[in-house]
Amino acid sequence: QLQLVESGGGLVQQGGSLKLSCAASGFTLNYYAISWFRQAPGKEREGVSCISSSGVITAYADSVKGRFTISRDNAKNTVYLQMNSLRPEDTAVYYCAASLNSGCAGYVSLSQNHYWGQGTQVTVSS
Repeated sequence: QLQLVESGGGLVQQGGSLKLSCAASGFTLNYYAISWFRQAPGKEREGVSCISSSGVITAYADSVKGRFTISRDNAKNTVYLQMNSLRPEDTAVYYCAASLNSGCAGYVSLSQNHYWGQGTQVTVSS
């Protein structure tokens, strides 16, 4: 079946780094824009970053610009989110999502994303 699996989450101190991975099984990611979302307790799920199917276009939320980098390796059927200079407010469950759209326009809309992973917890201590 079609599945996205996130990994790489964990506990890190403020200022530290983590690299999340989103691996697909049952389908190839090549034709999908892939986005990362996060959801903190009591808050709505928010879009963090997106990468187009070609990898040429990327987009970031203002809160993570300059600190997070999204990339993809289509040969490995995997998308990554490198997170540097982490802050306590980055603490959340992080989800990856695949959109049948090839670009990132409107990626923050939950309904635009058709397949979701189960999430991985990121906790940043102060």
